[in-house]
Amino acid sequence: MKLRTEIKLKSQQQNLIDYTSKILLLGSCFSENIGQKLAYFKLNTSINPFGTLFSPTAIQKVVEDTITQKKYTADELVKQGELYHSLCHHSDISNLLAEKVINNIDSAQKKCLDYLKTSSHVIITLGTSWVYQYVKTKALVANCHKIPQENFRKKILEVDEVVTSLNKIVSLIKQVNPSVQIIFTISPVRHIKDGMLENSLSKAHLIAAVATIVKNSGCAYFGSYEVMMDDLRDYRFYEADMLHPNQVAIDYLWEQFVNVWIAKKAQSYFKRIASVQQSKLHKPFHQASESHQLFLKKLAAKQAELENELNLKFDA
Repeated sequence: MKLRTEIKLKSQQQNLIDYTSKILLLGSCFSENIGQKLAYFKLNTSINPFGTLFSPTAIQKVVEDTITQKKYTADELVKQGELYHSLCHHSDISNLLAEKVINNIDSAQKKCLDYLKTSSHVIITLGTSWVYQYVKTKALVANCHKIPQENFRKKILEVDEVVTSLNKIVSLIKQVNPSVQIIFTISPVRHIKDGMLENSLSKAHLIAAVATIVKNSGCAYFGSYEVMMDDLRDYRFYEADMLHPNQVAIDYLWEQFVNVWIAKKAQSYFKRIASVQQSKLHKPFHQASESHQLFLKKLAAKQAELENELNLKFDA
């Protein structure tokens, strides 16, 4: 008896990720879930240098600003409470000092530009097609930073607007890195603040738009949303808020991603890397004991062997 619908995504045959790859992840929090797994297994990864971004237009804006090397000024920031914010970026960029916010944006742009130019893969996770327009400037924002809602107008991007935004993102990235493999995915997180029906409409717009882009641009699609909705369709796979995938679900989605996108040879190192990563978390009862010193010696040997084989560095 089968108690769930198991979805097996088709494995890619080319442009697979291995230990020569360089990966940039942008977008919703699912980018961070996958990015943290990639980083754990010591793949060359940059995760959301501008913080979490939910909408296509927010991702388009940071990519465009990065490639054109836009310089922000204090006049473009807003102050809410004690903090200065950029409406085009997540609160990870915010600070008590306007100058620090500008420096944070500049640093993020430099890191992002390096990865955009040299990455083998760019993974973009779309969270919602609902967006907010700042009344004062009429510009769409990435984050409202808890500023009173009367300062914004909410709207949903129509499918053709999402297509236009995604086409622009692809065009900009290909402009600086023609050979890069772009992978789109749609976040399985439900945004119920928009409303349940509104969330479904939002995801439908994203799905329809990404299907158009993948058909016409050579980009790829990874079905994390479909796996969560149709394979793991049980609340035991959700956090207590019933909205976010829990660790079991994230691990399952990661297994699917590995099967689709990670080269077999790279996968063969995962067990050894996990062994080193777990050993590095070990807390001894007696640090000076002979047994612990032997443990450290063996760990150092395993770590050095992997670093030499894969040309990587573990954190100290």
